Amino acid sequence: MKALVLGARGAVGRAVVAELGRTGETAVPAGRTRPDGGVAIDLSSGDGLSALHRVAADVDVVVNASGVERPELAARVGATPLVEISATGRYLERLGRRATGDGAGVLLGAGLVPGLSTIMASATADRPGDAIDVMVMLGSGEAHGAAAVEWTSRLLGTTIHAAPEAGPVRNLRSWRRAPVTGGRVRRHLRADFPDHVLIGRARQQEIRTYLALSSPVATAALAAVAHVPRLRGILARAPHLGSSRWHLSTTNRRTGRTLRATGEGQSHATGVLAALAARRMAADPPTMPVTMDRVISWPEALDLLAPRGNDTGNDLVID
Repeated sequence: MKALVLGARGAVGRAVVAELGRTGETAVPAGRTRPDGGVAIDLSSGDGLSALHRVAADVDVVVNASGVERPELAARVGATPLVEISATGRYLERLGRRATGDGAGVLLGAGLVPGLSTIMASATADRPGDAIDVMVMLGSGEAHGAAAVEWTSRLLGTTIHAAPEAGPVRNLRSWRRAPVTGGRVRRHLRADFPDHVLIGRARQQEIRTYLALSSPVATAALAAVAHVPRLRGILARAPHLGSSRWHLSTTNRRTGRTLRATGEGQSHATGVLAALAARRMAADPPTMPVTMDRVISWPEALDLLAPRGNDTGNDLVID
């Protein structure tokens, strides 16, 4: 298999390239300037989109880890399947509509959140009408790059896109408490991760996602800035407090069924999941948009993210 990896210099892009190489696939790295052994593709320009169209014709799958969100990517990759790592619900919704119209095979939201969270939410829900709480703790001690900081900054002062509630819900203003690694209980802030858009509406299920950072101080600071959005600039300058530990849990409010997963390094976990998704999309390209739960099962995710050799690895459990 040959995969074009957009944004190959970023934290997630590097992880995707490394995982594809580990499993014997060929990764063609791409960036705004040409990476070693790769190609230059600037997705912000018309020339870059033309270059994407040319290069995509010679690979089996395209992975977008660049952070650039343009719905026309669905058309520009042509018949080559696209794996999109974005966590922006509004963009993924538009990309899905564009892909449906073009008959393109696109995987919406590959990675940790959404991605693994999508797999877990799907496995937790039993029937229409279920309400699922997705609790996300991300490692604030891990450097994720400018795209991740920009994504978090965009939440400040905004409402959750297509929230399941009747009225608007402000990002990072409301909260719930939930246990994380080691049984500690942390405050989680309501955040606009898109599983409610990706799978909730179509299945008539209410999915709400909440975000904490591995440092309680960092979580409190994020909540404070959410009330004064003009201070968003401090996020880019904030020190990386806390660990690189991540934790996910999904709970069905009706049945009480809960799935939990935890590990070290969300960029690594995202890269590993996205690489498997790319292999699945290349092997059996769909002709319509799909989500991670359609290409990777919960047991497969457990096996994939289990510790390997001397890797830091992950400790995943199912309750």
